[in-house]
Amino acid sequence: SGQIFYNKFRNAASYSQRTLPVIGAASLDVGDEALSAYDELDSTVLKDYADFSLASQVFYAMLEGQASEQSSRMSAMEAASSNATDMIDALQLQFNRTRQAVITRELIEIISGA
Repeated sequence: SGQIFYNKFRNAASYSQRTLPVIGAASLDVGDEALSAYDELDSTVLKDYADFSLASQVFYAMLEGQASEQSSRMSAMEAASSNATDMIDALQLQFNRTRQAVITRELIEIISGA
């Protein structure tokens, strides 16, 4: 028995760290009435159940981690796109001001007869 640590997807802006308990075949009791209520159990069935349970938990943790990663990537790309748009706007404004200053200086030179 042990634990699986993973990132639990909450929403597009956040995730949280969680743990899942791992139940091994040794911790399952063949004589437990709750387990044997529906089917006859032997050590092979319990081992198969423990293997399936572990695989399911690992797969679940991987899916949650992938969803969290994609959400983080989406948020990062959205922030990068917004920053790039702001930078483009600032550079366009600087370019237009510089171009206007050059045109104004040339007009002043032409008018002053230099």
